Amino acid sequence: MILYAATIFLSAFLLFQVQPLIAKMILPWFGGTAAVWTTCMLFFQLLLLAGYIYSHAYVSQRIPARRGVHLVLLALAAATLPLAAGTSWKPSGGENPTWLILGLLATSVGLPYFVLSTTGPLVQAWRARSHPGASPYRLFALSNLGSMLALLSYPLLVEPTLALRQQSLI
Repeated sequence: MILYAATIFLSAFLLFQVQPLIAKMILPWFGGTAAVWTTCMLFFQLLLLAGYIYSHAYVSQRIPARRGVHLVLLALAAATLPLAAGTSWKPSGGENPTWLILGLLATSVGLPYFVLSTTGPLVQAWRARSHPGASPYRLFALSNLGSMLALLSYPLLVEPTLALRQQSLI
């Protein structure tokens, strides 16, 4: 149970550390407007939903190659680390930044964020299958705790203590 709980807590914590980290990296490029934050939130919510849909399909469809596909996704996501925003996406003028932001996020953090978003639902499903009758929903509460602690710790501890490069490496 401890391994399941630690994995779910850490994945939720990291999910909500990545959002402000990458948004802070790109915010100065796009002027720091509410539209930048809104576009970032749109991206992350869509990718989170995609991760949940993938997890549901992974568990319910029982496709024989699904483990191999997931391992490849994990390896590809790990290969894109550490997180960094490509400077080629910086805006050059007064264009609408929405598509630039979405493209930048997709190429810089998209795959790691997507794979990380699948962790909670997949681990809960694996726990439910390996321990029939045990409720996996306590793990969902632990995921919420990890998310909340990440959102609170970023502005209070992480941001004032570590430079962006250090945050990205960690």
